[in-house]
Amino acid sequence: MWEESIYVLVSYIVLGLAIIFEGGAWFFALREFSRQKGQVGYIQAVQRAKDPSIFVVLFEDSAAMLGLLVALLATILGQLTGNLYFDGIASIIIGLILGVTAAWLAYETKGLLIGERASADVIEGIRSIVATVTDVKHVNEIATMHMGPDFVLANLSLDFVDNIPSQSVERTITEITAQIKQRYPVVKRVFIEIESWRNHTSGTMTQ
Repeated sequence: MWEESIYVLVSYIVLGLAIIFEGGAWFFALREFSRQKGQVGYIQAVQRAKDPSIFVVLFEDSAAMLGLLVALLATILGQLTGNLYFDGIASIIIGLILGVTAAWLAYETKGLLIGERASADVIEGIRSIVATVTDVKHVNEIATMHMGPDFVLANLSLDFVDNIPSQSVERTITEITAQIKQRYPVVKRVFIEIESWRNHTSGTMTQ
């Protein structure tokens, strides 16, 4: 009986220290994530984030904290009832927590692994910039891709007005590129393709 009490005491000490240390890491991760997410909600911030490290650490620490709390609860119930099945149940619950966390992280980060497009706000902002240019008759397509957390590649297919001098085309392209990069610093590269709207619609359009 005395040895059993020592084992339970050691379990409480280990779990208590783990909760304290992991709780400190979780607090700092939550504070940093809250600072970077701005005014949007937590779920929306995760969906918009292009740097997985921003929320991966928070998710991992949250899963670890839940697992430790489950283990602590199972230890308390096991001591009070003498039922050892609580340890097995706790192990299953902790495994489910880790599995759900891994699946959620995989779902949220898979888009970045295959080249996720920029947010709808950025795409519509680029479209509004081009719409103000008088030399552009029609925006055929805007294709974007994240090459990194802070690196977006933008490819524009534009239909210019007829009989426009080549010097004006070059100047207009330079102005469009400068405005896009100024409003959206995350857009590092802009490629503009000149193509008539009729010829573009005869092919396949992707956006």
